[in-house]
Amino acid sequence: MLGVAWALLVPLLILTLYTLTYTMILRVQVQDLSPFRYTLFIFAGLVPFLSTAEALTQGVGSVVANRSLLTNTVFPIDLAPVKAVLMSQVVMAVGMAVLVIGVCVTGEARETLVLLPVVWALQVLAVTGVVWFVSLLNVVLRDLQMLVAILTMTLMIASPIAYGPEQVPAGLRFLIYLNPFAWFVMAYQKIIVFGQWLSWTEWLALVGYTALFFGAGGYFFSRMKKAIIDHV
Repeated sequence: MLGVAWALLVPLLILTLYTLTYTMILRVQVQDLSPFRYTLFIFAGLVPFLSTAEALTQGVGSVVANRSLLTNTVFPIDLAPVKAVLMSQVVMAVGMAVLVIGVCVTGEARETLVLLPVVWALQVLAVTGVVWFVSLLNVVLRDLQMLVAILTMTLMIASPIAYGPEQVPAGLRFLIYLNPFAWFVMAYQKIIVFGQWLSWTEWLALVGYTALFFGAGGYFFSRMKKAIIDHV
């Protein structure tokens, strides 16, 4: 009934739940942020998570759902996972628009916002590589759809969406830095909420993980798609 309005309503509802839980129940404090800036901090990590989760959820079954394209030379099957990733960017676009408007209205917008399209593009490429891999693997391992649901839940908890890396115990902090998605979350929060430029280490992690996932996913899909046609 609400149509495209759900693209805005869902992030706002989850944001409200997250904010109330972490501010009123767990009483998390991140770098002395005001309640409003803390809400923006959560939103900056939550929006890319929702977009990534939707891309994985819809993309994992994209090859099976488009089996007729396996012999189509006009619209190759390679583009079915890409379509799922691009469709998930509606949530990202709406959420980021609200976020940028929020920092502009409060007068806290910084010139670092120019980095937003770059980080966003890297995220799209990285997620595309992952979706290429899981969508093809799902043809012969249908239980992968269930595993992806568990993966997205783990990704939500293990990413610093509502807390900072410095709040994680020192002995477990390495898990944050081993999580590729965490680097994207921290990048969005840094350039949007804190107005800080990314360091060379952060750029290296973002570009490195993107190149790894996009390159490996594309290579796997192109090499293995002919071998799995009979399994679809």
